Order: sequence, then structure tokens, then C-alpha cells
Amino acid sequence: MASYADHESSANDKRSTKKDNTPYDDVFRTLINDCRPLLFPLLNEIFGEHYTGEEPMIPSPNEHFLNQQDGNEVKRITDSSLTILADTVKHYLFECQTQPDSSMLIRIFEYATQIALDEGEIVQDTLKVTIPHSAILYLRSYHSTPDKLQIEITTPGGTVSFDVLITKIKDYSLDEIFEKNLLFLIPFYIFHYEGKSQLEELERSPGKLEQLKEELSVIVNHLEELVTQKKLDLYYCKTLLNMSDKVIKNLVSGYDTIMEGVKSVMGGTVLEYEAKTIYREGIIKGYHDGEAAGKATGFRSGEAAGFRNGEMSAKLESIQELMHNLKLTAEQAMQAIGIPVEDQAAYQEKLKSL
Repeated sequence: MASYADHESSANDKRSTKKDNTPYDDVFRTLINDCRPLLFPLLNEIFGEHYTGEEPMIPSPNEHFLNQQDGNEVKRITDSSLTILADTVKHYLFECQTQPDSSMLIRIFEYATQIALDEGEIVQDTLKVTIPHSAILYLRSYHSTPDKLQIEITTPGGTVSFDVLITKIKDYSLDEIFEKNLLFLIPFYIFHYEGKSQLEELERSPGKLEQLKEELSVIVNHLEELVTQKKLDLYYCKTLLNMSDKVIKNLVSGYDTIMEGVKSVMGGTVLEYEAKTIYREGIIKGYHDGEAAGKATGFRSGEAAGFRNGEMSAKLESIQELMHNLKLTAEQAMQAIGIPVEDQAAYQEKLKSL
């Protein structure tokens, strides 16, 4: 039987050769950060929850420092650690994995126990910790890929275990994704066509390529229809399409015919990431307003003031939007967008004057 040390050695070997950030990791984290409301239907699907999407969702720090047996600290970055404030407070750990890999259990255990410790509290003489509900999204899966993994812990007080649930992108048809509103999965849908033999067939078969183009057209049209019906924010629509484009281009790199076919469908749609553009325009406007104010008051540092004012103005708008749409407190909203604790008092003062 393979020991933890055997698995850990294997896991370390994989980590040493695996890039810190793959394109798919980047896409997953972008979706987590930029399209957080789209997580609610997915959490409902994976964990059997019944979230409405109105519940406050608080992201946790994704960097954790783990103490190793040799006394050194190792930094681990989780894909998503978050808390939802509903009738009960629940913590979630959600990871994205390209390839099924049993060493993922070691990483999940590391992440889950560190998150539990970070969120734990000492009550009188007892340390109370809560293991987060954990799941992995597998972009590739096979007949042998299980529906769940399990972590078992033997303690002096008895043996306890918890499940790590598995979501496989290939288990969901396009119709099911739309029916269950699992829009978060759309950028990874192309993995239905993944595999060297499938890609080679797409490359040489106009009929097969046409089928892919038709499905991509369905995705684009459906998302745009949701925007028209005001069921999906334009920001999220453009993010999903932009991230889909990134995944597809990485997956079909080297297959020129497929690439051209994809461009014919997606090219004109995702050239402009409108949500980010709007945000940048807000920063630029704030910069110019601040620069003008700086010059009017005779400050030589008008440009620096412009940048600071523009940045603060954009963040204040984000805080207000989070407070209004997600019913967060000012402190929760500032934490959500990463404002340092030492700067929060200044933002609180500005909020009072708005």
C-alpha cells in the first residue's frame, strides 16, 4: 500500500514540473474573482444547496503558509476558498484540476486543514475548527474517474472522514448547462472535444468542425439572449466569452483549421472585454478629475493625486455595488475587493460623505 510519504514525493515531483499558473488555472481564478454570482448555481448542483444567489459570499485569502516537518513554511495557493452567509455559515473549498490525480487529495487535505485553522477559534479550553465543504472540477475525466474522493483521519478520539466531491465537465451537455444555469462551466465546455484523436478528427473533418462551430454559436447566442432578457449582466457575459476564447485557443493550439473555425464564431464577439473597459474608463475619468483638482489647488503632484483619486473612486463604486447587490457590510465589501486593513478607515470616511 502506498504511504503518504510515497504520495507526497510523487506530488512534489509533479509540483516541481507543473507551472504555478496554467491557462486553465488562470481562467478558473478569473471566473471566481470576476463572476462570483455564477458560483451559486454550481454550489447548488455540487453540494445540493438551495442558494438563491442573494446570500453574501465572502472570499477567503487564497494564499496559505503550511508548516513542513523540516520547519520550513511552504506557500500554497488555493483556487477558491469562500464563505456563504445564509441561515448557517458554510465554508467551501473548490479546486480546478486538468487531470485526475490522486495526489490532489494531499493538497485538498493541506488546504482544508489550513483553512479550518485560519477560521478556527478557541472557546475556553477547546480549539474549534470546521473543515470546509470540498470539491474538485475535473476538466479531463475517464470511465475510472470516481464521483468522489474521501479523506479519513484517525484520531485518539475516533476515526472521522469527509468527502471531496468530483464534478466532471464531460458529464454536462450544453442543454443541461443552460437548463441548470451552470454558466460558470461554459469556458471549459470545449473539453468535450479534447483528446488528440478528437482534435485530429476536427482538424481534417469539415463536418465535425461545423458541429463544434454550431455549438459555439449556440453558446454565444444564448448568453447574448440572457443579457437581452436582463437575466445575465453584460459584464459576466463578456467575461465568460473572453475566458472561453482563452481556453479554446490554448487547447487547439497547433490545429490551424480548428483555430480558424473558432475565430469565425468567437472572434468578433470577445475582442472587447467590455466590463474591464468600463472599469478602466472609470479609473481614467477619476484620474483626470483628480489631476484637474490637483492643478486647481496648485499641487505639483496633480498626476499622482489623479491616479489615487481615480483608483479610490472606482473602488468606492465597487464597495457600494457590493453593499447594495450582495447586502455586504462595508468591511465585508472592502475585504472582498482586497483593500488593506490599514486603508479601510479612509474608505469608511469617504463612504460617509457619499
